[in-house]
Amino acid sequence: MKKIAVFLFLGMLSIPVLAQNADKILGIWWNEEKTTKISVELKDGKYIGTIVYMIPEEYKNGEAPKDDKNPDPALHDRSLIGLQILDGFEYNAKREEWKDGTIYDPASGKTYACFARLETDDHMKLRGFVAGMRMLGRTSQWFRTSLD
Repeated sequence: MKKIAVFLFLGMLSIPVLAQNADKILGIWWNEEKTTKISVELKDGKYIGTIVYMIPEEYKNGEAPKDDKNPDPALHDRSLIGLQILDGFEYNAKREEWKDGTIYDPASGKTYACFARLETDDHMKLRGFVAGMRMLGRTSQWFRTSLD
């Protein structure tokens, strides 16, 4: 009985550690081309990512780029700034990755299944894929930054 109590106590201590590891993804990230900053946050128990900044060279006539490749014509005029492009990620402690999410690619207007892993605290790899097959996809690298 004493061993069970010790095991349960130690198990309770590890829960905050798992949450800390899961939250390492939180923050502001440059995309691979360093043209866009994405804010990753926790919302309703899932990790999401929203575009919060684009370099001025991406603007046209002083306006942020629009979601003009979206398959829904009604959304073509919405700004990419403020657009949520990551959705539904959950942390898998065993694999040390965020999984079961999706990534929206504004350049193509397509949404892909996606998972993410931290290579270091400041370097993340995301892999978008199709047909549930991780090998059928493309990897993108993001780099931690600040909003400044």
